[in-house]
Amino acid sequence: MAEKQLSDDERRLAELGYKQELNRSWSGFSNFAISFSIISILAGCFTTFGQAWNNGGPIAISIGWPIISAFILIIGFTMSELASAYPTSGGIYWWAARLGGPKAGYYTGWLNLIGLLAVVASVAYGAATFLNILIDSFSDSYANSFLGGDYLMQQFFWFVVILLAVTAVNIFSGHLLAIINNISVWWHVFGAAIVILVCVFAPSSHQSLSWIFTTRINNSGFGDGSYWFYVLPLGFLLTQYTITGFDASAHLAEETQGAHLTAAKGIWQSIFYSAIGGWILLLSFLWAATKVDVINSADPTKNPYGQGSVISIFATALTPTLFKLVIFITTSGQLFCTTACLTSSSRMMFAFSRDGAVPGHRRLAKVNHARVPVNAVLASSVVALIITLPALYKSPSGAPTAFYAVVSVAVIGLYLAFLIPIWLRWKHGENFTPGQWTNGAKYKWMNLVAAAEIIVISVYFILPFTPSGVPGNAAFTWTAVNYAPILTGVTLLFLWAWWHLSVKNWFTGPKRTVDA
Repeated sequence: MAEKQLSDDERRLAELGYKQELNRSWSGFSNFAISFSIISILAGCFTTFGQAWNNGGPIAISIGWPIISAFILIIGFTMSELASAYPTSGGIYWWAARLGGPKAGYYTGWLNLIGLLAVVASVAYGAATFLNILIDSFSDSYANSFLGGDYLMQQFFWFVVILLAVTAVNIFSGHLLAIINNISVWWHVFGAAIVILVCVFAPSSHQSLSWIFTTRINNSGFGDGSYWFYVLPLGFLLTQYTITGFDASAHLAEETQGAHLTAAKGIWQSIFYSAIGGWILLLSFLWAATKVDVINSADPTKNPYGQGSVISIFATALTPTLFKLVIFITTSGQLFCTTACLTSSSRMMFAFSRDGAVPGHRRLAKVNHARVPVNAVLASSVVALIITLPALYKSPSGAPTAFYAVVSVAVIGLYLAFLIPIWLRWKHGENFTPGQWTNGAKYKWMNLVAAAEIIVISVYFILPFTPSGVPGNAAFTWTAVNYAPILTGVTLLFLWAWWHLSVKNWFTGPKRTVDA
């Protein structure tokens, strides 16, 4: 009798071993919306634009974006197939455990969680940077008076405020979050369209298409001899970071109707539409970038927004009113993105804790009366705050090294987590039982290409961003170090030790919460 009362979604979840604890109130569009919001072309395209400009220049953006996007779409297709077969909140972790056992699930879950926590930190900090600039644009005295004129302190202050605000929103209810993400989609669509139109029609002059697709810039400090094999790939962090977090569609599977299809579609569709929209948006930035000498300047008196910053493009090409409009649009989009990132991170922490893999798991796996994992939301925010503390220290080059380090941690953690189930699915071959959405025989090359791309980018993004971040260099300073390999490496070492000393003796992977 009880079995007949289950919906198709609940029955499918029960077959995977779980009872329905979260509120399944999300539509397929809402599921797509959260991944689209986390990818957020109004966030990544703005906050990490300088990484591509300084490490490669226009061709890192005009040519690099579509090439890297194609590889990410292949990754998305391989993950969509897994999401259809296993529509659970554990997502990537659950897939790995099912295909490779407890050890594979353990490492995948922690890499995924580390990546998601770093995404929350990086997006919230990026939003704080733009919010600080937006406030400054309306006041003549703010920059020099608020918190003693220390812009790093100002940005960190707003970072904390944003974390508090999105935490409060995430605590209320899953249904409210679904509504917010639905609104976020249209804000991103129409907001990006407005920014594109402003960049096309407002400036008095524009760059040529030839300049956009052929110009190289190297502001990294490394020699031009390393341009193609070192500098330019570092610029691809713009694309790889922006188009990430699409695993949110999998993490919200237990709150989504028809998740075995809608979560699978949410993954690849969010990548596809973001890739197209982001490319057009970035091309409009480059078209308006006519004051190259100012944008390239590291002199704060000439370019107060930082070398290669997209904000310097708007400041030199737009009127003050249009400048404020563009900054307002992107800041709002980044706030939507931060909210969605925290939702995804908390659901992953809830699912991983439900299976006992996180310290304090009994508390973190609890849901409140609104069926929201409040403790997981709070823990995600606290960790995001802690790992961003190095952003209080200024790099001598003026580049936001700490911000890009957190970005690298996010990319490496998430994509390495994706790599494990993608590889395991390829190893299973025809023994894998697909869901309703499948890649068919194309998995044979798709999964290999996806795995190879992830390995390559993971190596590049742990490398130093500037010569002063290279140990042994005469100008070496710890404030310029890309601490992504330190944070990721120390964490992996800890996880390895913890596994061998304790976890392997009691962790068995996903735990059933329903009777057979």
